[in-house]
Formats: sequence, C-alpha cells, structure tokens
Amino acid sequence: MTIKNITLSLSLFSLVVLTACGQPDKPETLEKSNQHKTSIKVGENAITTKSLTKHIKIIASDEFGGRAPGSEGEELTVNYIANEFKKLGVAPGNGNSYFQDVPLTSVEAMNKPSLIFSDGKNDDLTMTYSNEQVVWTRKQRDSVEINNSEVIFVGYGINAPERNWNDYDDIDVTGKTVVMLVNDPGYATQDNALFNGNAMTYYGRWDYKFEEAARQGAAAAIIIHDTKPAAYGWSTVSSSWTGPQFDMVRADKGSELVSIEAWITIDSAKALFGKSGLDLTAQYIAAKTPGFKAVPLNLTASAKIENKTTTINSRNVAGFIKGSESPDEVFIYMAHWDHLGTDPVLQEKSGDGIYNGALDNATGTAGLIELAKAYTSLPEKPKRSVLFLSVTAEEQGLLGSAYYASNPLYPLAKTVGGINMDGLNNFGPTKDITVIGSGMSELENYLEKHATVKNRVLNPDSEAEKGYFYRSDHFELSKLGVPMLYPNSGYDHVDKGVAYGIEKSEEYTKKHYHGPSDEYQDDWILTGAVEDLQLYFLTGSEIINSTAWPEWNEGTEFKGVRDAQRVK
Repeated sequence: MTIKNITLSLSLFSLVVLTACGQPDKPETLEKSNQHKTSIKVGENAITTKSLTKHIKIIASDEFGGRAPGSEGEELTVNYIANEFKKLGVAPGNGNSYFQDVPLTSVEAMNKPSLIFSDGKNDDLTMTYSNEQVVWTRKQRDSVEINNSEVIFVGYGINAPERNWNDYDDIDVTGKTVVMLVNDPGYATQDNALFNGNAMTYYGRWDYKFEEAARQGAAAAIIIHDTKPAAYGWSTVSSSWTGPQFDMVRADKGSELVSIEAWITIDSAKALFGKSGLDLTAQYIAAKTPGFKAVPLNLTASAKIENKTTTINSRNVAGFIKGSESPDEVFIYMAHWDHLGTDPVLQEKSGDGIYNGALDNATGTAGLIELAKAYTSLPEKPKRSVLFLSVTAEEQGLLGSAYYASNPLYPLAKTVGGINMDGLNNFGPTKDITVIGSGMSELENYLEKHATVKNRVLNPDSEAEKGYFYRSDHFELSKLGVPMLYPNSGYDHVDKGVAYGIEKSEEYTKKHYHGPSDEYQDDWILTGAVEDLQLYFLTGSEIINSTAWPEWNEGTEFKGVRDAQRVK
C-alpha cells in the first residue's frame, strides 16, 4: 500500500470512528485521566522497602514479646499501629476510636494432663503431655474431665450430606470419645471426584472436626497428627495448643463444646490401635473408602484438666479513609497483628522463648501501614471508603476477624470486597504471585490485570491440600458473603527461579513457622514484598475508584450468601 493510500485509509477510518462514536475525548477528560494515573503512581511509589523494614523490625522486636493477646506486647502493638495511622492522617475506624474491643476468654491447662486409655484388663496406655499428646478444653471452666469414656474411631470425622458422606452414620457417640484422621478423603485418595481431590476442603480442618464432634454429642475429640496431611509438624501442634488458649467469651461457658479436644502423635496412634488389636494403616485405607463405618476400639479414655481461666479484652485496630463519592461502600485491607507471645519455661531453658512472628505476621501488619500511607499520599481522595483492619487472635482460631464479621463496623452488605495479607515475601522479587483459593471470585481478575502490566503471572496455590484458604482471617468475612482475595508470595524468583522460591518456602515452614526463630534477619530481601504490596494497592484502587461489585464465582460455597446479602 502506498503512503497516499495509507493516508486516505486513515482519514476514512477517522471519519467512521467520529461518526460512530462522536467527538474524541475533550482535553479536560484526557487531562483528568492523566491526573488520575499520576495520582495512582504517587500512591504506588509511597510504598518503600525502607519504611516497610522499619515497621517489621519494630513490631517483631523482642520488646513486643511475641504480641500475644492480653499481654504487654498487645498494648505496644495496637498503640503502635494506631499511632502510625494517626501520623499518616488516617481517621479512626470506630467512631472516634482506632480500636474495636474484642472480649476473649483464656483457658490454660495448668496440670500438664495425661491421656489414659484402658482395656480393663492389661496395663493402661498413658500418653504424656506435649511429647505424645496435647489435650485442652475450650469449655470456660476451672476443670473438665472424661472418665472411662468409650473410644470410637470415626474415620475423618466428617458429616457432609451434600457429598453423600457421613462418618457418624449408624453410630451414637453421645458421651463418647471420637478419634479421627486429619484432612479429608479427597486428599487421601487424590481423586478429584471425591471432595476436592488434593485440595483440602473445610471438612479437612481441625476446627470443623471438633465442632462436628460436639454436634454429634461426643465428650471428647482426638485428631491423629500426620505431618503431610496436616501441613505442619508436631512442634507446631505442641507450641500452638499449649499455654493459654483463647476463645470468644461464651455466655454458656462453652456447654455446647466437647469437654476435651486433643491431638496425638502418629506413633501414639499406632500404639492406641495396637492396644485395641487393630492396624492403623488398615484403618487409614478403610477411612478413605465411601461407605466407611465407625469402628469401636473397645477401650476407654480418661483425662482431667485443671484450668486457669481469665477473661481479657483484646482489640482490633481500625483506620478509615472516607470515600469522596460513595462513602458508605467500603473496601477492606486486613492483616492480623498477633502472634504466640512468650513461653517463660522455654525462655528460662534456652534463653529464647519469644515467638517474634516476624514473617507471621509482622510483615503483613507493616504492609497494612504501608498501604495506608499509599492512600493518604494520593492528591485526590478515593471514591469509595477504605478500611485498614488489623485484627487480633488469628493464631487462636481467627477470633478477631470472626468478631469483626459478627460485629462489623461497616455493614457487610456494603463491603465491596477486600484483600488479606498474612506473611509477605522476604526473599526477593518473583515473576509470579500465588492466589490462595484460586478461581473463587472476580477479585482475581483485577489482580491479574495489574499483574500482567507488571509482567507477572498469577498461579494457583501449589499446596492446596494444606487448606490455607481456611486458615487466615479473610475466611471469616468470606463465609458471611464478602468476596475476599488472599494473595501470597510467588515462587519464581526473578534471578534464581522456581526451585529457589520453593526452597525458601519449605525452609521457613520446617525451621521457623510458629517457632522462636521466626525473627527479622538482616539478609531478608523485601523488594519482592514491596512489589506485591504495590500490586495490592493497584488492585484495590481500581475497585475503590469504580462502581463495580466483584462477585463470587459460580460454584463457590459463599456465592449464595452474598447474593442474598446484596438483594437486601
């Protein structure tokens, strides 16, 4: 084609476009668009490695004592977050206060209780506290016990009518002790037609299993620990379920709960089944088979727990930026501030009993402050409101987020969606970003759009069998209908590749997760965390400055709740 023909064609094309679409954008419209892009860039650039590092080092310092709810470390932490919000010009999120009170009850086993199994004939099988078993109670009483309670193996402890699965079928466990496996039959078989195959469902979670046992009337519920399907080692169980155990303040003192909740090691389980004349491996096989029937072990269980119960008032921290056009519509950024506190026995024994929780979740808390800084640096206010929510007692069962979900500062029906941060990247930039719960909501489309611009890709969770979607605070809002995005670090390091990212992730899980060694290290590389935070800012900002209402995708368990919520 000649230059003359090209010129003529372009002229004709322009005429067609003008005729079909009207006049081109007015100069003021283009100027406004350019101003908005410039404004967003200002916010993106406000997130820096220097200030992120500063916040992490302070929040994860020994001075903060591991940030246990109800401790001096809580006071230091929540006041630090609130003061940072105030310095940035972020308004209080609860009227005139940055705090939302979260009443909690602490129940701590003081007597290192034994767990004893008897067949009435031979020597008892006694499992020792912490090394072979961990028992506790959520009943808010000075003491609880089971005495010669009949023991029954109930497979995976699941009652799921919609999946045609009921491990409690044709057996009455009222007043009895149920023993069950961790995770679910889908993981055990790797059959995608059974539950969700490799990806854990909520039925695989320990909290579901204890709750279902209570609904069935059991007196005690015991889960057999197995590292691969549980996704963490015994040391995590021992550190997480000993010491003070927090729960919501219950008007009935927890009368609806089982008296005893427990984990036992896999070796203890082998001994238990051996004592009853059964092979544990054979029972693993039976339990994953459709039509499994519960198996009485012909043993009784006994345990007595002497408790110290304390009611405390913990706090969520809430900062708020009021929207300029739709202030009643709210987008949430959230992260939990708490960790496991300090173990005085371990402190005396080893010199380091402080569970600093640097990655988990001083990084996410620091990231929340950085995102608040990004929004307050904008030359123009966001159109919708933005809530920066730092919640308590995540490590004790998502209690702070559960309390917020039940007592929202802003109506859930008007909450557009949100992003949760629980552990940021500390090993450098990646070409990818992981989405926990991939494919669940339209929020992922926004994240993907901005990731693509940054030459990054979204990948689903490579460890879906570990059920991470059900293990962080977004879940409490999700199950009440609010679309929530839970992105996490990628694995494909820009210089060192995927293998390096996997190595760093596995190293953290094995050596540092829920251990005193989860401390800030000078060799941390937080440039990847900054890039992730910038992506979260861009994703949220697009939704906040629009009229869109991202939805749950078809087939997700939360869509019906949201649809009903939005109709109201």
